[in-house]
Amino acid sequence: MASTMHEGTSVGDMLGPLVVEPISRLTLALYCGGSNDHYGIHVDSDYAKSVGLDDVIGHGMLSMAYLGRLLTAWAPQKCLRSFESRFVAATHPGDIPTLRGEVVEIANSRGENCARITLTMTDQHGETKVTGQARVAIS
Repeated sequence: MASTMHEGTSVGDMLGPLVVEPISRLTLALYCGGSNDHYGIHVDSDYAKSVGLDDVIGHGMLSMAYLGRLLTAWAPQKCLRSFESRFVAATHPGDIPTLRGEVVEIANSRGENCARITLTMTDQHGETKVTGQARVAIS
């Protein structure tokens, strides 16, 4: 995906929305293999229920990866200076993630102009699942 970030970035600029495919059990199983995170709450319904969940839940780092996809659609990965997230609510099979970002500050950091971006991932009902922020070099 081509970068759309540019030196004319301003406070208030929006990233997204990026809507990704619904979370499926296949997505969770493939992410288990790719991340080597095979914890039962992500793929084994019986295990998830035995620890008090209604069913399996998505990996937090999968949600963060979706936020990373939003960022790298806006700016090349080499421009990313920091990236953090907070997992607010579990994602479940069938949830449809929507990722958004907003430039909330532009400041000089270590000799380069950087945009500070707040990030959110919500589901199809508008429930916030993940929040975060990133700092991205823009010049």
